[in-house]
Amino acid sequence: MAEEPRPDSGQDAVESEALRKAEEFIEQEEGAANRLVGWAGIIVTAIAVAMSLFHLYAAYEIVPTQELRYTHVAFVLLLAFLVFPAAKRFRDRIRWWDVIAGLTCVGILIYAIVGGEDFTDRATTPNHTDVILGVVFIILLVEATRRTIGPIVPVIALLFIAYALAGPWLPPPWNHRGYGFDQLVGHLFITLEGIFGIPIDVSATLIVLFTIFGAFLQQSGAGKFFIDFSMTLMGRSTNAAGRTVVLSSFLLGGPSGSGVATTVTIGAVAYPMMKKAGFERNAAGGLLAAGGLGAIISPPVLGAAAFLIAEFLKISYLDVIWMATIPTILYYLSLFFMVELDGRRYGVRGEPYVPEYSLWGLTRRYGFHFVSLVSIVIFMVWGYSPTTSVLYATGMTMLMSYITRETALTPKKLVRALADGSLQSLTAATTCATAGIIVGVVTLTGLGLKFSSIVIDYAGGNLLLTAIYTALIVWIIGLAVPVTASYIICAVIAAPAMIKLGVPDVAAHMFIFYYAVLSEVSPPTALSPFAAAAITGGDPYKTTLQAWKYTLPAFLVPFVFVLDPQGLGLLLILPAGGSWVDIVLITVKAGVGLGALACAAQGWALRRATIVERILLTLAGLFLVFPSLLEGLVEALIGRDISYPAGIGVALFAIVLLKQRLQPARPIQATGQ
Repeated sequence: MAEEPRPDSGQDAVESEALRKAEEFIEQEEGAANRLVGWAGIIVTAIAVAMSLFHLYAAYEIVPTQELRYTHVAFVLLLAFLVFPAAKRFRDRIRWWDVIAGLTCVGILIYAIVGGEDFTDRATTPNHTDVILGVVFIILLVEATRRTIGPIVPVIALLFIAYALAGPWLPPPWNHRGYGFDQLVGHLFITLEGIFGIPIDVSATLIVLFTIFGAFLQQSGAGKFFIDFSMTLMGRSTNAAGRTVVLSSFLLGGPSGSGVATTVTIGAVAYPMMKKAGFERNAAGGLLAAGGLGAIISPPVLGAAAFLIAEFLKISYLDVIWMATIPTILYYLSLFFMVELDGRRYGVRGEPYVPEYSLWGLTRRYGFHFVSLVSIVIFMVWGYSPTTSVLYATGMTMLMSYITRETALTPKKLVRALADGSLQSLTAATTCATAGIIVGVVTLTGLGLKFSSIVIDYAGGNLLLTAIYTALIVWIIGLAVPVTASYIICAVIAAPAMIKLGVPDVAAHMFIFYYAVLSEVSPPTALSPFAAAAITGGDPYKTTLQAWKYTLPAFLVPFVFVLDPQGLGLLLILPAGGSWVDIVLITVKAGVGLGALACAAQGWALRRATIVERILLTLAGLFLVFPSLLEGLVEALIGRDISYPAGIGVALFAIVLLKQRLQPARPIQATGQ
């Protein structure tokens, strides 16, 4: 979706070698796919198009649950073995063992579909053939997942299988009665509670449809329009470069749903502007990565994990979109604060951007892309299901593309969109299928309840400590696995701990979702910052720290969901006994608090902040955003209850701003490169 650098743009364009390195990080997130040509490319494209057409048909006509999930996984595994090589040295050619592995998966699932109810009735007592085919299928699934997202998730799945088998020999409280090999294979392979459980249901009914929708937007030029719109709107402001990154990441992130891809797409176009403006390269990379991170939390698409929230909680996906609205606004508000402060800190200088069209001309010519983007929400508000809504939105995107010649989905573009829609869903689909093994073992052994009891015991029943422990668990798991897998694992083993202590289930799951997203900027899987560093030429680890700094204020917000009695207001849910006024108040408090924390993180408010001022700004932000962290300590020190901690935060923030306002102005020097 990125605009290709022009050959004559000289050093204003991002070097092709830098883009190539950045795209390697996209491959790490989405898998290092074969680049197939000739008959191999035609066959894979045909299978991918058939997969997309099948899912579009399933969104229109009712396909029985079992057949839908089995067919979805059959397509996914066949394509995974054909598209993703067993090792790098086998790239760009389909090997005979890839074909055999893919066709074996298809054959096993045809056996399951043909078996019908007789097959599913044997879940508790599978026959010898069922067990053999189940073992072969699990091995092939684990291998396909290794190819698409790396070895970590497959290893975790195998460890969970080992846990299910070794139950009687484990020490308390981890022990359980144990399950025989036949029972375990029957549960994971035959029932709809293992591999073909909730995660794969979400993949088959929502994730693949939204990736098809995103591919249609991409082929119709929506991504380029969103970046051009942002550059044209912000191009004449003093801090045009930073503001362009924030706005374009918000617009592009919604339909993208991929943090790394959004980072690279925007970075290829925006970094030359940032470099000219005076942004330090590590700070520029951190901002690009933080903007890309917003792709996973931005409606209407969010990330794949958001679809799982709806299914786990048995709520509408529209409800998830509403719940994500205020946190997304707060995230980008925090990012905007940080960018503005960076503008002062680095003394950025505005360089006028000369657009091809005026803002009105650009909007009049290509503004229909906005309609395509928001149409999903509009259809859901009108009462259509998420699957029907995305089907209609995809159709609308296709029809509206013909408004202009250059955006029209010609037959070639249409085939590419259908193929890309399926191919781009493979990593999420294999992750969901393998995560089904983990979910199946957890439900079979009761590990979730055991784990929750252990966490609560360690926290002494304290909700604050339980939330902190849960955040650390999600973060640590997220260091090694993608966001989707991190959310699924923690949703089944960590969420019950907070729910046991009275946290509403929606708040607990949104808390885990947001901390799972941190994996995008946390080493060693900090793919977005590493990709941004490849574009800017910065240090990957310094860029990661900058991305952390940009995102840290906003990631205190999830604690408000679970610890503040009014915190549900940030999810657009009325607190008990509350009203819409409470939602407005909690949002304003969080917004002001994020401003204070942004100033503290940047060491700059109206001017450079002293150490004392940064401490006061941090305290102000915490009293506004995360009061329970300090409230108990202050109450213990002064010996009385604090009724209005937000008032203390506002006062401290005002004191710092007033002090800096009354001080003589100091000249701001550009840091440069």
